[in-house]
Amino acid sequence: MDKFKTARQSRISITELMLPSHSNFGGKVHGGHILNLMDQIAFACASKHSRKYCVTASVNKVDFLNPIEVGELITLKASVNYTGRTSMVIGVRVESENVTTGKKKHCNSSYFTMVAKDADGRSTPVPGLIIEDEQGVRRFCRSIQRKKQAMSRSSQFESSQFKMNDHLKDLDNENVKINLDTA
Repeated sequence: MDKFKTARQSRISITELMLPSHSNFGGKVHGGHILNLMDQIAFACASKHSRKYCVTASVNKVDFLNPIEVGELITLKASVNYTGRTSMVIGVRVESENVTTGKKKHCNSSYFTMVAKDADGRSTPVPGLIIEDEQGVRRFCRSIQRKKQAMSRSSQFESSQFKMNDHLKDLDNENVKINLDTA
């Protein structure tokens, strides 16, 4: 196994035509279909980097920016943004293209944390990442920041740590009514 690899060595891209069978009740391509494709390309990219079977550990923030129409081509691009000891953060970008006009839209970007597994299903080390440009440094550092934020979110709202009175002010301008049972 290589000790380090470049993101370029593991980068993957796929293009697929969106068919009527991919549509939701509103006539647009179903978000679940797009998520499935994103998970597949993240798996392929992580497996190519690690040369191991990989599983999805988490997905960080999925925003659907623009709808995808039936009949459009979608292109998914995946690249390794970060490597830990056994995990990798795979950046996935989704773009659609109208085949008759050539107009392209950025539809989605997300980050998949993938973990490499050995033949017995245990987490196993992955090659580190060789960063070749400023964009690579930015992506790696952003992944570290997202990891820290996720850890902070997890512990802050753990039931043993949560202090309701510290958060009630956050509800002031929300569409909520507090009706606590005081008995």
